[in-house]
Amino acid sequence: MSRVTSRSSVCHVGRGRTFAAVATVTQQPAQRGAPNTGRFSSSVVKKAVMAVSGIIMILYLIAHMIGNLKAFSGAESFNEYSGWIRTIGEPAVPTQTVLWIIRLVLLASVVAHFWAAYSLWAQARRARPVAYVTKKRVQQSFASRTLRWGGTIILLFIIWHILDLTVGAVNPAGGDTTPYERLIASFSNIPITLFYVVSMLLLGLHLRHGIWSAMQSLGQTNRRRERSVNALAYVVATVLTAGFLLVPLSIAFGLID
Repeated sequence: MSRVTSRSSVCHVGRGRTFAAVATVTQQPAQRGAPNTGRFSSSVVKKAVMAVSGIIMILYLIAHMIGNLKAFSGAESFNEYSGWIRTIGEPAVPTQTVLWIIRLVLLASVVAHFWAAYSLWAQARRARPVAYVTKKRVQQSFASRTLRWGGTIILLFIIWHILDLTVGAVNPAGGDTTPYERLIASFSNIPITLFYVVSMLLLGLHLRHGIWSAMQSLGQTNRRRERSVNALAYVVATVLTAGFLLVPLSIAFGLID
């Protein structure tokens, strides 16, 4: 986009001298790709998609964390729980029907969440195609600054987690084992455990900022509710992070075998 500059000249005559005054007018280019600020603009819809899909994933994480804690009850209890997940709804529906519905809803939520996040990021870049000459630092939380690359690492972790504990394709004990055996084999491996710990810490940061943003997108924050929403974000993020770290760290330190 080019900047249009026009010059106009005015001549003044006085005492035998001629003076030329040149006025330069710079016309700013029209902003391209500026986001629509209407109530039902695309950015509002995308933020709502991020919020709703995020809430669905949080509900799944709570259920998943509670299931993981069955490991403290021993191998038999954990394996029974893993088998029960696959038989929910029987005999009304075939085996794994409900499980596959949950998986498809979760997959759709993950895809929608990442699509909305990338689309909003791209939209923001299009709204400001030319970078500022001088950048002012904006005070942001660490979670906010690391939200995008943290989300990418979490996505890679989800893929690894499925291949490791669900399918068993990359599990040290192999796929032809029980869920409890795969759990012990995976978190007895230090590199895998460290990757899991880092991913869960990033998930906690992501949840803290994400819950706050979701409440804003859904219109649930104001000055009166600000402290309550912030406290809720911290509590949910802390509980989920600690809950997911309990099992792998307990196995790593020999408290579960």
